[in-house]
Amino acid sequence: MPPKSAPQLAPEQIEEVKEAFNLFDVDSSGAISYKELRACMKALQIKVDKDELKKMILEVDADQSGEIEFPEFLTMMTGKMAQNDSKDEILKVYKMFDVDGDGAITFASLKRVARELGESMTDEEIASMLEHGNKSGKPGKGVSFDDFYRLMKKKAHSGALNEMLGDDD
Repeated sequence: MPPKSAPQLAPEQIEEVKEAFNLFDVDSSGAISYKELRACMKALQIKVDKDELKKMILEVDADQSGEIEFPEFLTMMTGKMAQNDSKDEILKVYKMFDVDGDGAITFASLKRVARELGESMTDEEIASMLEHGNKSGKPGKGVSFDDFYRLMKKKAHSGALNEMLGDDD
């Protein structure tokens, strides 16, 4: 069953998904098997391991046929493609903060960005933010993209990510 707040794909993305589905529905049955689905995911450049794929099939296989029809496939792919899009968006935001491009949001880069945004933050507030964000266990190294991504995904569950990224819808 699809999540109630399933993200929407653009018409061209839906067409891309439909083309991939048709390409891998080799017998034109209107459904693709597990094996065909793995090949399809690779073609769409979506990385998923065997266990995750089986779980995804169970979640969307409404008629319990063991095969995925296009509406079920679209539901499944919408979630996976939206996850990929959100990671790309988070990377863009991360790069804005990693002003020197060294792969870490450091004290100096965060202080500079805060100043450019007109935020008056004390050194203690900036240090506290970095300490909270740095979960890699490397004190003084700044916040890595993995740490930043984890933090943003946690925020996304509370609905804050769209607000941070400036989405109005």
